[in-house]
Amino acid sequence: MTGQPDGTGFEVHDPRFSALFAPHIHVERLWTGARWCEGPAWFAAGRYLVWSDIPNNRMMRWDETDGSTSVFRSPSNNSNGNTVDGQGRLVTCEHLTRRVTRTEHDGSITVLADRFEGKRLNSPNDVVVHSNGSVWFSDPTYGILTDYEGDVCEPELGGNHVYRIDPADGSVHQVTGDFVQPNGLAFSPDERLLYIADTGASHLPEGPAHIRRFEVQGDGTLRGGEVFATCQSGFFDGFRVDREGRIWTSAFDGVHCYDPDGTRIGIIRIPEIVANLTFGGAKRNRLFICGTTSLYAVYVFANGTTMG
Repeated sequence: MTGQPDGTGFEVHDPRFSALFAPHIHVERLWTGARWCEGPAWFAAGRYLVWSDIPNNRMMRWDETDGSTSVFRSPSNNSNGNTVDGQGRLVTCEHLTRRVTRTEHDGSITVLADRFEGKRLNSPNDVVVHSNGSVWFSDPTYGILTDYEGDVCEPELGGNHVYRIDPADGSVHQVTGDFVQPNGLAFSPDERLLYIADTGASHLPEGPAHIRRFEVQGDGTLRGGEVFATCQSGFFDGFRVDREGRIWTSAFDGVHCYDPDGTRIGIIRIPEIVANLTFGGAKRNRLFICGTTSLYAVYVFANGTTMG
């Protein structure tokens, strides 16, 4: 299934983007056969990628050593976002069970959060882990709106927010209060900033389709929240930040790259709606991209951070 698909390539909007790839580099399709790919997470020690196929209720695994793809977990409770914590453990957002879990090294599963103030979460969507061990996740309602990616349920909470799980006692703290549908999130390289996508435009004609930028305070709260970038093709979903602070984000036409100053400097065209992406490979300079039905990859002259 590996090959260079039509409709892919680098589109330069600013000279700064030209320095991030070579003319001979091309996008590869590594695998296809999903209904909605999401949540890629790179495991450096094993040289493999895990991602979610939400409607098919499974997680997939791509092995860098031989290029094979297999089912990692099925059923997966309609898993969505995934990441790897500082100890190399898988952290997962599950729509069906409306919880955030951690897969331990022995394969057992620990529930990190499934409620806030006694009420069930909506449907945890995406997740990142801070170097201090705190787990941050978004909780929109996508997994309870239909039976396609979970079970239809009435929300118990009064809104859709981002939460932080305290590493010391496991307590859950709400850190945002004005999002329509919080989605992807990522820290800046120094972890002083947290970027959060709002995909409210998916259900509201005039809803938000942007990424906001917050300052992370010492006590785990957020300050600010100005709009960093507004999507010009659908809406942003999952994204990652490289070591220079550039944002590489999903969109309907591919991966959009933003300089830290907010300028969109280029696009990697993908012939499917892109839901999420992550950096991987030995040098974290390979971008793994979750298209609607397929997993893509491309090498870039940028390196992802070790977290996320």
